[in-house]
Amino acid sequence: MTTNRYAPPSSEVADPAATQLEYAGFWIRTGAALIDAVLIVAITYPILYALYGADYFDDEKKGFIAGPADFLLTYVAPAIASIVFWLSKQGTPGKLALSLRVVDARSGDTLSVGQSIGRYLAYFVSMIPLGLGIIWVGIDARKQGWHDKLAKTVVVRAKASTTRPVVFNRKG
Repeated sequence: MTTNRYAPPSSEVADPAATQLEYAGFWIRTGAALIDAVLIVAITYPILYALYGADYFDDEKKGFIAGPADFLLTYVAPAIASIVFWLSKQGTPGKLALSLRVVDARSGDTLSVGQSIGRYLAYFVSMIPLGLGIIWVGIDARKQGWHDKLAKTVVVRAKASTTRPVVFNRKG
């Protein structure tokens, strides 16, 4: 059996423009985090106000956690939402609004469930020493915070023509 020399190639050809990744730096990631924070406050505060009233916002009358709904809305829901967004969209709403994607550092693929949970928990490690693990994004060559390094992830600018980075440079 002979092959047709004029047939289109059977494998995908990498987009030459996609061979270079652009890592997302400190300030754009800070902007994405601010967008996420505003969205979380806009969603949770009205619900907390409806459940607990104005006293919820008075620190003298409220303890660390006002009740089970406070714990669920303030701590559990944002964690679950972040993880679900990383798994389904490769980024939280703030990152998506700024065309950023959170991907596996080696393959460029969507994070695994374990990576997503680990990345979320590693945020606490990054924040403990005066936020140094977050500030590290501005210092690191691949723009990785400690949470990224621990979870083996990177945050990249999304290409307009693709839904995820296609090819990684193996340097770094």
